Amino acid sequence: MSNILHISASIRGDESVSRQLGTTIVNGVAAKSGATVTERDLSANNIPFVDAARFDANLTPAPDRTPEQAELAAIADALIAELQSADTIVFSVPVYNFGVPAVVKAWADLVARAGTTFHYTANGPEGLLTGKKAYIAAASGGTPIGSDFDFMSSWLKFFLGFLGITDIELVAADGIMGEGGEEKIAEAKQEAVRLAA
Repeated sequence: MSNILHISASIRGDESVSRQLGTTIVNGVAAKSGATVTERDLSANNIPFVDAARFDANLTPAPDRTPEQAELAAIADALIAELQSADTIVFSVPVYNFGVPAVVKAWADLVARAGTTFHYTANGPEGLLTGKKAYIAAASGGTPIGSDFDFMSSWLKFFLGFLGITDIELVAADGIMGEGGEEKIAEAKQEAVRLAA
């Protein structure tokens, strides 16, 4: 059976537009495929930032880790396992100050593990999480998605490609704090339904 991993990052809970868009995609894909769904709310699960000790633990092969290193690496191991087992990954991500929320960068630093999610080759790094489909459900109060100062979607697409995930579709409700915000949200929801159909 296939598995959908839904990664959300907004601090706004159920009021989050990005979460609503992502949930629409998740529900649509699950309904047509019968997939199971794994939810990972980055804003609610205290994703740690990487420090030197956690970095060393994450790079140490599991059989060689000390008990302290095993404890430090446990969260990265869990996040990586979620990615590896997912066939479809749906990101519900808002734009915060032109980029991804800090917790998304913290998540990325934990899952980018040489030898596990990517490896180095003679031609440079190569992603190991191939054959997966990803959707980005984005929301922005003012930053136009796809503009020169939207560093969220461009960075997230690049990072996913770095891991080997290149089949990516994006739906966005942007500029929703300005005029016509409700209409933009409604249009984005219709697009999310279409993408998941």
